[in-house]
Parts: sequence; structure tokens; C-alpha cells
Amino acid sequence: QLVNSGGGLVQPGGSLRLSCLASGFRLEHYTIGWFRQAPGKEREGVSCSSSVDGSTYYAGSMKERFTISRDNAKNTVYLQIDNLKPDDTAVYYCATDRTRTGGYGRTCLRTDQYNTWGQGTQVTVST
Repeated sequence: QLVNSGGGLVQPGGSLRLSCLASGFRLEHYTIGWFRQAPGKEREGVSCSSSVDGSTYYAGSMKERFTISRDNAKNTVYLQIDNLKPDDTAVYYCATDRTRTGGYGRTCLRTDQYNTWGQGTQVTVST
């Protein structure tokens, strides 16, 4: 099970750190992806972290403001978002696939690579 937290209402320019806590297994053995879904839009990849070599990937220009990291001691993967913009408003999800321990490469940004999802955490950026 994956549990998402850390979302909230924040003003433009603010920051948030989202959490993805694993229950019942060790996250360090698996690739973890972060995704978001805005109202009326498809779920899209934001960032992902490989368990094989520690590689991280970001969609488009998201590397400028998004940072994915792991804390294996806390069995948690984080997504730091800085300089939040109204377009970042969405529900954010983390995901993994416990049947795979190999590398994904940039395919880790695709929703179809995962079969286990967190419940999501709402991020709203507004004045």
C-alpha cells in the first residue's frame, strides 16, 4: 500500500513537499513514479526514481521546480515542488509495481508501467 500526503492550499510562488509512504514493503527495491491529474485532464507523469541505479527522470521542464528524493530509513519517497503555479493544481499520486525490480528508463514516466497507486493528495495553488 502507498499512502500520499503533504498536499494543501498554497499561494503562487510557495512550496510543498509531498510524501509517498509505503506500508508492507520496502520502497527502496522499486522504481517509484509521481503523477498528477488536473480536473478534466489525463493523469500525467511528473517524475520518477529508479531503484536500480538511483536515476531520476522528469517530464518536460519540470526538473526546474520539482525534485524527487528517497528516504529509505523512513520508507518514503518525496516530491518537492517549488515556485508553485496555478497550473500545478492537481491531485498528485505516487505509484510503483512490485512485480518489477529492473530499470525502467524514461518509461517510468508512463502511467501504464505501474499497478499500485497511492490514494492521491490534492494540491491547490491559488491566491
